Amino acid sequence: MSQQVLSLFELNRFVKQALHNHLPDTYWVQAELSDVRSNRSGHCYLEFVQKDTEGNHLIAKARGTIWSNIFKMLKPYFEQETGQQFASGIKVLVQVSVEFHELYGYSLTVLDIDPTYTLGDMARRRREIILRLEEEGVLTMNKELDMPLAPQRIAVISSATAAGYGDFCDQLRSNPYGLSFQTKLFPAIMQGERVEESIISALESVYQELDEWDVVVLIRGGGATSDLSGFDTYNLAANCAQFPLPIITGIGHERDETVLDIVAHTRVKTPTAAAEYLIGRLYETALKLEDHATRVVNKVEERLNWEHTRLNRLSERIPMNVRMCLQAGHYAVKGIQHRIDVALQERLLKEKHRLQLLEHQVRTASPEHLLKRGYSITLLDGRAVTDISMLKEGDVVTTRYAKGESQSVIMKIKK
Repeated sequence: MSQQVLSLFELNRFVKQALHNHLPDTYWVQAELSDVRSNRSGHCYLEFVQKDTEGNHLIAKARGTIWSNIFKMLKPYFEQETGQQFASGIKVLVQVSVEFHELYGYSLTVLDIDPTYTLGDMARRRREIILRLEEEGVLTMNKELDMPLAPQRIAVISSATAAGYGDFCDQLRSNPYGLSFQTKLFPAIMQGERVEESIISALESVYQELDEWDVVVLIRGGGATSDLSGFDTYNLAANCAQFPLPIITGIGHERDETVLDIVAHTRVKTPTAAAEYLIGRLYETALKLEDHATRVVNKVEERLNWEHTRLNRLSERIPMNVRMCLQAGHYAVKGIQHRIDVALQERLLKEKHRLQLLEHQVRTASPEHLLKRGYSITLLDGRAVTDISMLKEGDVVTTRYAKGESQSVIMKIKK
């Protein structure tokens, strides 16, 4: 064989030299981070990948390295500027040098990063999520819910160990108005890759007790601003937008809003601000109720005073009314008495006339009157003889006349 035979090491060294000669400079490369990990020495190892725009399939991949002296400055700078954790799945614009090692092969060494590119990509993704929610008609559903006038029953979604959760509860308990709140923690992971899954699970738990709560407060505090990417996902935003209770977010950042902030009913900066919002709303309602109560009391007192005055006026008029009623009654009694007297006189006259007629009839029908007219009465033992059969021969009868009487003996009876 006339061709030179090379060992693998020699071949790789030729490749290394060729790359060094033909790609001596540094290059700005757009790529997506994958499999990001760091070791104890502080070095970061990762992969850069590129996917096609249609099928989301890998079309390029390269191993990458960020040495500890670069990584310890690059990571906090990137996360501070973007509010995004330096982790797999994000798109970056990095300055790299092309390296080739005889043992480890081809790799890219990261020297710098441009956060503005990632910010642009994040903003694009947020716009896409917001546009999708708007097209589905759910973007403002939670905002359109009525916030209760007295939100006292509060479902809190947060990490039990988060400083923000403790601040929130302390603020509610120590409010200067002595207002009472009922809270319950629905634990969730508030940073890292499981934010979306954990918060959606907590929302499902709240939904099981829907009638027990007035509002949902989703708070986070004490974490790094780089952990906010979990609040910019479609699934979390869609679940919150369609949740049937108003959601208040206090994620603890002051930069641009997350998608979760946009779909939530009310957004505040911090957990403490969320507590102050609830205290203020309840206190405002209490003042309104107190004002209404005061106005009701004033109206009642005004009505009572008016009725008292009216009763006083009526009481002053009562004696006069009584005298008028007594006088009218007196006149009515006199009229009735007069009518009774007239009716009585008429009745007496009628009765007198009737008695006179009866008296005349009695006198006309009396025996004395008949005797004076020439009639006589025959008596047997004091009884008037009206039938001959009452007599027998030998009876002694008395004959009474108008003046005087005579006695006779019955000698003979003719029937």
